[in-house]
Amino acid sequence: MAVPGGFRRQPANRGLVSHCTHHHIVVFLLTFFSYSLLHASRKTFSNVKVSISSQWTPSCLNSTAPELRPYELWNSSHLFPNAEEATLFLGTLDTIFLFSYAVGLFVSGIVGDRLNLRWVLSFGMCSSALVVFSFGTLTEWLHFYNKWFYCCLWVVNGLLQSTGWPCVVAVMGNWFGKAGRGFVFGLWSACASVGNILGAFLASCVLKYGYEYAFLVTASVQFAGGVIVFFGLLTSPKEVGLPELGADEDEVSVEEDANRPLMGSDDVDDDDRNYSIQATDKDNQPKAIGFFQACCLPGVVLYSLAYACLKLVNYSFFFWLPFYLSNNFGWKEAEADQLSIWYDVGGIIGGTIQGLISDVLQKRAPVLAVSLLFAVGSLFGYSRSPNSKPINAVIMAITGFFIGGPSNMISSAISADLGRQELVKGSSEALATVTGIVDGTGSIGAAVGQYLVSLIQENLGWMWVFYFFILMTSSTILFISPLIVREISLLLHERRLRMLAE
Repeated sequence: MAVPGGFRRQPANRGLVSHCTHHHIVVFLLTFFSYSLLHASRKTFSNVKVSISSQWTPSCLNSTAPELRPYELWNSSHLFPNAEEATLFLGTLDTIFLFSYAVGLFVSGIVGDRLNLRWVLSFGMCSSALVVFSFGTLTEWLHFYNKWFYCCLWVVNGLLQSTGWPCVVAVMGNWFGKAGRGFVFGLWSACASVGNILGAFLASCVLKYGYEYAFLVTASVQFAGGVIVFFGLLTSPKEVGLPELGADEDEVSVEEDANRPLMGSDDVDDDDRNYSIQATDKDNQPKAIGFFQACCLPGVVLYSLAYACLKLVNYSFFFWLPFYLSNNFGWKEAEADQLSIWYDVGGIIGGTIQGLISDVLQKRAPVLAVSLLFAVGSLFGYSRSPNSKPINAVIMAITGFFIGGPSNMISSAISADLGRQELVKGSSEALATVTGIVDGTGSIGAAVGQYLVSLIQENLGWMWVFYFFILMTSSTILFISPLIVREISLLLHERRLRMLAE
């Protein structure tokens, strides 16, 4: 008995290997490092919070800081009377950044589907670098401290940085099809974690000279990266005369299942083919999908809500982990910065392995569910980590594996699945818009979460912060539970069909 075509298993990497050129490698690396640099500049702020808090409060309240002279001049420019209020304002800045970032994502996704992705990405990187330089370096050199000025700069920075993710995901979607998408995007989505590691490394290296130099270094590197992207990034295979995705697959029926979007309906005809998201042929180029049309696509709302909860937890580690290690265990800020890298290492490994497993199963939701269940246990364990750096690093890496991994999958591979459904076949410019919706909704949740973390920590302590993380992780599972049930049912149905075929 023959197995129906919709249930045949194909090697996930077969189409990927056969179509990979040096252009694919260049695009992979340029998009990877462009977003890594954006994340590195964000990470700098979280890595120097202790130093900024000390600078913004009177020196007499900072027993570990050297005495600053003249005393009257210093105390005339401090922003806050104590470290607690400074910490609360730092949390407010995180919230402001994420809210503006979320709003920008919704807009940037639409803009990215209508303008040249290379121009939008390069403009965002270079402009954001200038804002970061002004925020952390220029204000310190001029001894200009003003809360409203800081807030305005961080709003602008959030809007500019929002151009990054929808653009790089859309470019990757143009060059890499469904074949091996979970593995390729899982490996590629480590760009955020690599950026965190790079930001922590750069900040810890120059922090002894002053926190302003941490901002200076990361902003300079990001600006240079934006220039390289402007002159070197290819947004579509057509720019170098290569066929669009699926153009050379029409005669290779064995790869049809491997190139079928996971988010597609189950009763799609076998002759459906992959298609380009950013076609450059003006004669045949379909119009970009509308915002509300994208919201109505199957799975977009559920994954967006789930990502709002999960990104809250993931970004809380991103923004507060070095501060937590210094505040809770009394470790030096530079040591805390370096130790926090292990969370991102776990996320890199988790995203790659879980993406590969989802390719083999051709289902994403069950893999997410298992990982998130383990994440609940790892969060509980990390909240009780002893004052030991090796033990803390191990549990931190495990936590990153089970939280960072699913977060990377939703923001990259799953967003690509959602933006390449059969329902948008006539409006192929949809991936940047869908990515902006998913990541934008996630950023709204993360924005609310950062302020809540600072409030919970101040009033209840760090233990209740971890209870809050456990609640949000459980909510993530709840939101995607309809998709989990549906995809597990499909897996069981496929298994029965294979048993009958034997």
